[in-house]
Order: sequence, then structure tokens, then C-alpha cells
Amino acid sequence: MGIKRFRPINPGLRHKVSFDFVEITTNEPEKTLLEGVKRGRGDGRNSQGRITAKHRGGGNKRYYRVIDFKRDKRDIEGKVVSIEYDPNRSARIALLHYTDGEKRYILAPKTLQVGMRVVAGEHSDILPGNALPLRNIPVGTIVHNIEMKPGKGGQMARSAGSFAKLEGKEGKYAILRMPSGEIRMILQECYCTVGEVGNSDNSNIVYGKAGKSRHLGVRPTVRGVAMNTHDHPHGGGRGKQKGYKTPVSRTGVPAKGYKTRDKKKTTSKYILSRRKK
Repeated sequence: MGIKRFRPINPGLRHKVSFDFVEITTNEPEKTLLEGVKRGRGDGRNSQGRITAKHRGGGNKRYYRVIDFKRDKRDIEGKVVSIEYDPNRSARIALLHYTDGEKRYILAPKTLQVGMRVVAGEHSDILPGNALPLRNIPVGTIVHNIEMKPGKGGQMARSAGSFAKLEGKEGKYAILRMPSGEIRMILQECYCTVGEVGNSDNSNIVYGKAGKSRHLGVRPTVRGVAMNTHDHPHGGGRGKQKGYKTPVSRTGVPAKGYKTRDKKKTTSKYILSRRKK
């Protein structure tokens, strides 16, 4: 697992930094674990066809790989058959063949290799790829794919290079330091996977050209200050000038962030230390 640079024989390669894909063992995904993605899904439009998320659309066709985030196949050993590329996420995925014949994809931890065996269950060993409840994991262990509610499936620390550290246990809660630096409490009944998510070099990738972003479904962004007055609140004026109190979007929504937390559904009581001090 690593990255590679290119000789600058053209402008697109001059600053490009790409994966070397040495950890990928096959180019053919498991067909029984593929789902079609409807064309147009992910293009930033709602059910009425109106744009609700800007700068999205196009991109290469892709199939969705069904990932086992719940790890609910308990006490049955699975053998790692391949490490594969997943176009839908930054992490790599691993194909498991279980002893009962079933096949499933999981997120590939950092040191997982073909031929290794993993298992999910309360009495599993503390090894990368094994899944078990937080109450059975020693303090100081690095984990990922963490559930927020027992049985719901992993929701936190799932992207490339992510991990959380088990800082302690108090009553029925475990205390975790999240990738953002936030410290929060999670029920000890929640399952998680031991280890760090692989492909940690993902943050070092440089596309090198605009076309790469288009392949991923990201469309161009035009600055509001470069538009006319009737096109954007930041537009108009003779020469460069700010002319507005706070940055807003084209529809007047604050662009630098605003509070969206629902007081009725908040989980603030479980957060011991916030990401932002």
C-alpha cells in the first residue's frame, strides 16, 4: 500500500499523486454482492428533480458493493479471499468466505492480508478485523466501524485511515476518542471492529487535473463574487470588494456553517469533550 508520482510529461501529470494499488488482489468484484446504482442518483437532486446539493453530477458508472457493517455473523470464522477497490468509499474492502459458504464484504483494516481469518463474537481475539462489543475490548485499543446503537451497524470511523481509541469505561458506557478529537460515550453493548481502517495514504492523493474530479462526479464551482448581482448575493460591484456581512450561498443560506442540531434528537449529553474547543 503506497502512492506514486509521475514524470511531468504533460500538465495533468506534473503534480499528480496516485495510488500504486499493490494491495489490490483482484479487479473482479463478487457479483452476488453487487447492487445497481440508478443513473442520476447522487447528482444532487431531490425527488422533484431540483438541485439540493450543488456541484454534483456526471461521473463514471459504478456498482454498489454491499458491505457488512453490522458484523452480525457471530462466532463463524471467515477467510480473507481478496482485498478489493471500492469506488463508493475511500477505504479498501475485503471479501470473506465463511465456513458455512456465505460471502460478505467488510472494511479492510490496515494489516489485513489474503489468507488471514477473522471472526465476530463476544469472545473473539483482539486482532485486526475481528469484531466484538466494547465491553470485551481492553482500554487503549484502536477500533473502527463503531455502532452508535446496539445492532444498528457501524456508523463511525469508517473512512480510509480512520480509527477511534478506547479511553476508558464508566458504568454501562465506554469512552472513545473519535478521529475528530471529540470524546464521547458509547454503550458498551455496541459492536466495533479492532484495528485501523486501511488505505491511510488517501489523504495524500492529488488529482492533478480537473478531469479526474469529473470522473468522480464533481462538477465545477464558480465563485459568487465572480457573478452578477442578480445571480448571487456576493455578485456585482466595480472591481473586487466584499460588500456583505457574512458569506452566504446563492439562496442566502450561511456558507460558513450554522447550527443545525435538533434539540429534540441531540446526543450532546454523550459528548464529554467537543471537537472544537
